[in-house]
Amino acid sequence: MKFIDNVDIKRYHEFESYNKKSHFLQSYEWGLFCKRAKGQVPVYVGMENDLGNLVATCLILLRKTPLGYSYGYAPRGFILDYSDKEVIKEFTNYLKDYMKQNKIIYIKFDPDIKYQDIDEDGKRVDGGENNYELYNYMLSLGYKHTGFYRLYEGNQPRYTFRINLKKPWEEIEAKFNKSFMKSVKRSYSYNLIVDNEVRVHDFYCLIESNSSKDGFDPHSEEYYKIFSEEMSKDNNMKYFNISIRPKELLDNINKEIDDLSNELKVNKKKEADIKNKIARLEKEREVFSGIDKDEVCVCSLICTYTKTRAWSLYIGSDDLANFTFAVTRSYYEAIKDAYDKGYEFFDLFGTPGDPHTKYKNLAKLHDFKRKFGDEYIEFIGEFDLVNNKLLYKMLPVMLKVYRKLRRK
Repeated sequence: MKFIDNVDIKRYHEFESYNKKSHFLQSYEWGLFCKRAKGQVPVYVGMENDLGNLVATCLILLRKTPLGYSYGYAPRGFILDYSDKEVIKEFTNYLKDYMKQNKIIYIKFDPDIKYQDIDEDGKRVDGGENNYELYNYMLSLGYKHTGFYRLYEGNQPRYTFRINLKKPWEEIEAKFNKSFMKSVKRSYSYNLIVDNEVRVHDFYCLIESNSSKDGFDPHSEEYYKIFSEEMSKDNNMKYFNISIRPKELLDNINKEIDDLSNELKVNKKKEADIKNKIARLEKEREVFSGIDKDEVCVCSLICTYTKTRAWSLYIGSDDLANFTFAVTRSYYEAIKDAYDKGYEFFDLFGTPGDPHTKYKNLAKLHDFKRKFGDEYIEFIGEFDLVNNKLLYKMLPVMLKVYRKLRRK
């Protein structure tokens, strides 16, 4: 085996394209994005066998400390065959040497590996599949596991919903929650326009609208601009924008109200039902009549990809999306698009491990994502490979002091 401390982009892409553990967070482009947007230093390391073929790669994002040392994070790394213990061991030994040579305090990684089968409440399924043996093997190699957190305490979510796309579409659709499919069908009555144009500014305005309601701080518009530029280089990203045409909707609503009013005159048996429909339409008319634009983007979902897998990553929407079921429609369009292109799965990228959490926003997120059905996954979690134990213990305090001084 031979360690490579700088895998070139062509070889990296080739290995990533067919490996079963490929992940957009381990893509070459994600490293370039993190360099521009976050100031991290990406390094692309790997290991090849005696035939000169790559058997492992890893994107490591490094940050410098004031002492001249670095610490690293390999998001959803490493990319290798986790059933091959010899490859894991050899790669780990090479990494230990690499860390010593380059003054790296530790490297954190959180592989795309399921820990155990869980039920809909996030509890272990007795007799289900698990990767306890791999977990213990990593500990035996010197890795430190940081804990089985259930919310969003780590760098990446430790739980997700994942839709298996290697089934007939009818089977996939049948697993979608009834209310979800009802919303999708209702969305067609609003003549929504779906496009895949990169609309950074529209997306940013929408996610800002979300943040004020849901209590989170979005990244800057420049952050999403850089993300879109870098992740589109190898077709690793796609927008699903949903727009409305208010004037067209108003014409349709007015016509429907007129038709229902005429029906009300002759159909007294359904009077209550007709009046409810008219009241709903009048509320919609009030909302749409206050818009003076010909077309308005009300929802924008950004998905990311490897050659074989798909993830939903960011979404922004406004109040108009609630009236038109645009959020539901955006996910439906993205999942169907991934299916049509032959992807292995569609990952909803994160959900709480405690569906009954006291945090209402997280509980709401979980309730929405579980509507898609399919598999609720618990990942194995974060491991730290530590090179300098003293600095590893001191680092949290050291960084806290350093950041405080920088703010002065």
